[in-house]
Parts: sequence; C-alpha cells; structure tokens
Amino acid sequence: MKIALITGSGGLIGSEAVNFFADKFDLILGIDNDQRAYFFGKDASTAWNISRLTEGVSNYKHYNVDIRDFSRVQEVFKHYNSDIALVVHTAAQPSHDWAAKEPFTDFTINANGTLNMLEAVRLHAPEAVFIFTSTNKVYGDNPNYLPLEELETRWELKPSHPYYKEGIDEQHSIDHTMHSLFGASKVAADVLVQEYGRYFGLYTGTFRGGCLTGPHHSGAQLHGFLAYLMKCAITGNHYTVFGYKGKQVRDNIHSYDLVNMFWHFYQNPRQGEVYNAGGSRYANCSMQEAIALCEQIVGKKLSHSYAEQNRMGDHIWWISDVSKFKTHYPQWAYQYDLQDTLVEMYQEMAKRF
Repeated sequence: MKIALITGSGGLIGSEAVNFFADKFDLILGIDNDQRAYFFGKDASTAWNISRLTEGVSNYKHYNVDIRDFSRVQEVFKHYNSDIALVVHTAAQPSHDWAAKEPFTDFTINANGTLNMLEAVRLHAPEAVFIFTSTNKVYGDNPNYLPLEELETRWELKPSHPYYKEGIDEQHSIDHTMHSLFGASKVAADVLVQEYGRYFGLYTGTFRGGCLTGPHHSGAQLHGFLAYLMKCAITGNHYTVFGYKGKQVRDNIHSYDLVNMFWHFYQNPRQGEVYNAGGSRYANCSMQEAIALCEQIVGKKLSHSYAEQNRMGDHIWWISDVSKFKTHYPQWAYQYDLQDTLVEMYQEMAKRF
C-alpha cells in the first residue's frame, strides 16, 4: 500500500493536496484539529472543508490530532510505518500578527510540531518524501531594503537590480533582519527540514511560499489576504488596508500550482532542498490592484479604509523567483494566472457567503 499523509488537511494547501493526490495514492491520511478556528474565530474554521473531504474523497481518512503531541503523531506513523511514501506538512500557525499574542503557541506549533513530524518520519518512514510549506517571511524585512520606487498603483523594484526580472531568489539573506515571531518560528522549522535532509539523508523539500491562495481558503483579516478580500467584496464586510499606501506588492500562487510543484518534487526528490514558491512575475498584484480586480469581478464597490501603520515586519514588495525550481523540474508550469484565480475564488465563495 502506498500512503500520503497530509497535515493541515482542512486548510488551503492541505485540502488541495488531498484532492490532488487522492488518485495517485491508495490511502490519504489527514491530520487537522481545526486550530484555525482558535486563531481567527469560527468564521475561519476549516470544519466545513474537513467535512467536504471526508464525504467526497473515498480513500481519505481523518485524524483529529494536534501535531504538538508527539505520542499521538507517533501512533499514526506506527500504524502505517513504511507504507507512508509522502508527507506534506502544511499545518501551522500562519499569522505574524497573531504570533505576538501567544508566542509559545506559535512556536510550539510551527517549530516543535515540525520537529515532531520530522522525527516520526525518520523513525518510522525514512524513505518517505517530506515536503514542508515554509514562507517568504523567513527572509524577514530584508526585502524592504531593496531599491524600490513608487509607481501609481504599486511599489516596484528598480529595473537596474538583479532581482527585477525574475524576483527574489533563495540566496537572499535570512539574517540581520526583523522576521516577526511568526517568521522566527518558521525559520526554525525551515532550517530543521533542511537539516533532516542534509544530516540524516531524508528526502526533504522546503517551499518558501509567497501568498498562497485558492477557492478553499478560509481567509481571515490576519491571514489569507486575497481570500479575505474576496470574501469582503462578496459579503459587504469592511476591509482595512494596513500601510504602504496600499501599494505593497505580493505574488500569488494558486493552491493547485503549488501542490503540482510538490508532485514534481515527489517524483524526483532531493535531500534538504529549498525553493521559493510563489506567483513570480506571472501572477502578482498590489493591494490597490487587488481591490480593483475584486470590484471588477464581483461587480460592486468594496467597503474599505486605510490605516497608516503597516504591520510589523511586513513586506513592501515581494515577488518570488521560481527559476531554480523550473530548472530542476522543467515539466512544471503555472495553470492559473491572477484573473483565473480570483474568478474561481468568486464562483466558489459566492456559494458559501
């Protein structure tokens, strides 16, 4: 039997991975205890998505397990052992604003939880491929010191800089910078995943995501800006833009395109590898541009206001350079541009709100 185990299976990337891998593995194990409802309130709960998977994916088996509990994690691994061929670790506390409220909770989930997963793989399924969803926040606010210029609707990198054409690559420093506590806990996890690849010889891939998005995202004000923005556009809820004149730029990758990256890596894995994984120059927007697109798609004005104070450690401009991954896996390509993603999000979310 060939098994894929996915943590955070009720979340955006976890649920996309369940759907993507369901016909590629005999059994899909999902680990998710809906901590998102604790972080962001009942409106951000992933319970609806877990129910959707349980009812709709015939070979999906759910475990309501907290990844901080190593004994419970080990129980799952001991039951299946070497039949587990793939682990996709997406479970996390995902907000750098929220992390400052409960630093111990943030660190034990993001860092200790990742250590628990890695140890379980090393002890019970050492041939499995381990894929980790890291974040561009591991680079802290270093990108804010790149030479930026203000344009009409966005900040942009000066064309003379080497990052201008493709975006920020994996050699960008993660040191001497303010990460936020969330960024720090993800750095710890990021480095652990690399080390288990390089020191113990496990097949590990670390994917440092830009903005990850898609129709099954339970967006909240503190996390998942495109999903929450679209939700506000549909429901009429008020949206607050924080700082940088609303011209801050993010690249956005559809959950399918990211999970497809995982699939390519699984088929030809490496040990301790790291990739920046975002929408790159193919799919990116500023906050102002995202608001305009949502208004155009929904067909009405978005209620929003501007707060001068930016979030601590937030990026002014981020575009991922994905050329390293494309070089290693040349068959991979984007399937969703920004317009496609937002239209799909609108169509799916309009059914729920």
